Amino acid sequence: MPGSRLLLLLLLLSGLRPIPAMEEDPTFPHLGESSQPPPRACPSRCSCPRADTVDCAGLDLRVFPDNITRATQHLSLQNNQLQELPYNELSRLRGLRTLNLHHNVLSSEGLPDEAFESLTELEHFYVANNKLSVAPQFLPRSIRVVDLAANQVMEIFPLTFGEKPALRSVYLHNNQLANTGLPLDAFRGSEAVATLSLSSNRLRYLPPSLPPSLERLHLQNNFISKVPRGALGRHRHLRELYLQHNKLTDSGVDNSTFSKLHSLEYLDLSHNQLGSVPAGLPGNLAVLHLGRNRIRQVEGARLRGARGLRYLLLQHNELGPSGLPAGALRPLRGLHTLHLYGNGLDRVPQALPRRLRALVLPHNRVAALGARDLAATPRLLELNLAYNLLTSARVHRRAFRRLRALRSLDLAGNQLTQLPSGLPVTLHSLRLQRNRLRALEPEPLAGLVQLREFSVAHNGLRVGDIGPGTWHELQALQVLDLSHNQLSFVPPDLPETLEELHLQGNRIGHIGSEAFLSTPRLRALFLRANRLHLTSISAEAFLGLPHLRVVDTAGNPEQVLVRLPPKTTRAPRAGGS
Repeated sequence: MPGSRLLLLLLLLSGLRPIPAMEEDPTFPHLGESSQPPPRACPSRCSCPRADTVDCAGLDLRVFPDNITRATQHLSLQNNQLQELPYNELSRLRGLRTLNLHHNVLSSEGLPDEAFESLTELEHFYVANNKLSVAPQFLPRSIRVVDLAANQVMEIFPLTFGEKPALRSVYLHNNQLANTGLPLDAFRGSEAVATLSLSSNRLRYLPPSLPPSLERLHLQNNFISKVPRGALGRHRHLRELYLQHNKLTDSGVDNSTFSKLHSLEYLDLSHNQLGSVPAGLPGNLAVLHLGRNRIRQVEGARLRGARGLRYLLLQHNELGPSGLPAGALRPLRGLHTLHLYGNGLDRVPQALPRRLRALVLPHNRVAALGARDLAATPRLLELNLAYNLLTSARVHRRAFRRLRALRSLDLAGNQLTQLPSGLPVTLHSLRLQRNRLRALEPEPLAGLVQLREFSVAHNGLRVGDIGPGTWHELQALQVLDLSHNQLSFVPPDLPETLEELHLQGNRIGHIGSEAFLSTPRLRALFLRANRLHLTSISAEAFLGLPHLRVVDTAGNPEQVLVRLPPKTTRAPRAGGS
């Protein structure tokens, strides 16, 4: 029997399996060599989580790292101290797709234009928060996102962003760009740019020849006083336009400025010098921000085109008693929110859109609420009349009768001496702080079984001013603010559902063992700046409060001894089984 057959027979008899002959395979490890692949080269102190990724961020590097493999596609060098990039090192990384240089000290001289000629695959280039004075003269055609924000850029070149068919987003905010630094053909051949940020520069008029493909355009915080005729005529895809904090006047816009922006949904013109609502607003507009201008009157005719408007913000203008004529907003049938904060209106505007859900009218001069002043807005969810001139004698007992969906009512900072009557039973939040309330009685609060937050802070109330049964029907109350009154002890019979109780700034000098028997769910108690001393709080006061975790007693005459109850293993949820 030949020797090979004899060896095979012996192996079979011994129960061992023969080793198959090796085939010639270059990937197969030779005998005596490790089967593990050789370690990849990675620059010192950097990390290389994948074969195509090198992360050298936040290492305080002052020199471009060596030993970066040519297979690298994503290179992160942000948060270092790099002043320049060597051309020969950068240009050999021909497969680079992402280059992140945020937060270094690169100057324009330290960023070689020639290197980008080799980076033909580069898609994402981030170099914000450096010291560039001019943009790179050339970027590859493959580029998709460029972030040059927060530099000192004063000039853009035609091929910085021009002839870039894949370019989608450009960020140039917080630079020193004037109109002269932005060439007319800056985006020629780049027909896919959707986002352009030029905010916080030195522009004096809206640049012409911006990409017609734009969907979001940021121009806030410039010195723009004019939008040249036709400057936005081709931008039919524009959805968001930010022009706040500029110097726009009525003469700087005309009837055609916005009229062709058929896709526009958000327009911010706040913090300008407009004296009236711009004409020619597009029908698709959903949000119009006109706060902090000089508008004295709202002309209904100028809003007729914006029938889709949902949010109209007119706070801090110069609207006087006749600034919002009856019916001026009637064309806005879908209006959801109207902000009129900080004007000079002396009454609730008449004939408001019936679908209005939020009316924000604080810091005006409204002195009365009639029986029908709010009748046109039965769907209101939020009504804010804080810091007006309302008195109890001039709030009609049926003023809130039609508001059958109201959840939030803010009447803080008025001159009310008693709780309004006829409050909607749907209320979740009622704010009456900083009034002149003389008493709290149960009748006005009857039926408010959904009320969760109630504030009567800063009213001068004493415990004797709170009538018996005041809290009886407040079966859902969780937050009660009685701070900065004249209470000498904790009011009795507080709602069982209470979780947060504000009593700071009163005259409380003693808290007995039964003070919180009615509030077993209390979680936070604020007793700051009262008249408590070392032993003013009974040792048993908190024993029945297993959920109590916060007791604030700072600012009293003496440090107060507080003994919290032992922490339960699992606190039951309020209202749970």
